Amino acid sequence: MADVHHFTYGPYNPIAAYLLAFLGSFLGLLCTGRARDAHNRSRRNRWLAIAAFALGGGGIWLMHFSAMLGFDVPVSPVRYDLPLTLLSLAFSVVTVGVGLMIVGHGERSVPKTLAAGLLTGGGVIAMHYTGMEGIRLSATIHYNLVLVVASGLIAVAASTVALWFAVSVQGWARVTGAAAVMALAVCGMHYTGMAAMSIELTPGAPPAGGVRPLTMLVPIILITTATIVGVALSALQAMTEEEFTDGAGSPKRGVHAEPPQPWTVKHTSMGAMRLTPAARAVAAGRAAAGSRPSPGPRPSPGPRPSPRPSPSPAQAAPPATSGS
Repeated sequence: MADVHHFTYGPYNPIAAYLLAFLGSFLGLLCTGRARDAHNRSRRNRWLAIAAFALGGGGIWLMHFSAMLGFDVPVSPVRYDLPLTLLSLAFSVVTVGVGLMIVGHGERSVPKTLAAGLLTGGGVIAMHYTGMEGIRLSATIHYNLVLVVASGLIAVAASTVALWFAVSVQGWARVTGAAAVMALAVCGMHYTGMAAMSIELTPGAPPAGGVRPLTMLVPIILITTATIVGVALSALQAMTEEEFTDGAGSPKRGVHAEPPQPWTVKHTSMGAMRLTPAARAVAAGRAAAGSRPSPGPRPSPGPRPSPRPSPSPAQAAPPATSGS
């Protein structure tokens, strides 16, 4: 049996793997939280699809191959078969997505979560051992059945717990704690499966063909960056649509928008215009006058009597009496 090194670069690979698992789990839980608050089915499916890429692609697959960069067999060069490596990525994303779709719709129940966890755990197992099958060595790989079964049980348990967290955990503190637990479970499953393998040299075997591990570092970095950026942009787009549309997808007014006001003197076609105090007083007077009821018609005055002529002084004086 040949020696197998799982930590060629020291603690850097497991630390990087755990951080990727934590980041993918954290983004996946945030997206499933948004899916629970979605108003319609299509919007919920979009959030669950984003969560599948974040959790299955980032939290599981990227973690797996980041840890695999530390795998080395000193007596044989290590190479990877690219088609099988990409197939393992498809297993991870698709099975996690199916599990999220199962638990993300309808009422939450323990049997449904257990069934989805079993399906998703099987997909995670298929991802891990498909990736291991993609390893090319000038040797033969053997597996310890007990550790393989243990890694499978860990995968199913981790997937079930992850799906339960996805439909029940709320709040930043709880999401962060759940992501830390999920990342620990994913890393535990990976290193348990790696511990199950042993290498037997094949004398006279030709050199293994495939992609070198360090050559895969660039695609992994690019896929990691693309996954994080794609998840962030998709989440921002979905959040923007939810902010500006109601549950049916029709446009709605902002929550801070003011209700429409009736037209007043202050509204002009060229925007708000400053008025002098005198102009404001005139405008207010006109508005008050317009709000008062208009007076009724005044009665027309009748014919005025003609003035009587004033008496002359002679007529006005009384007749004089003569004393005799």
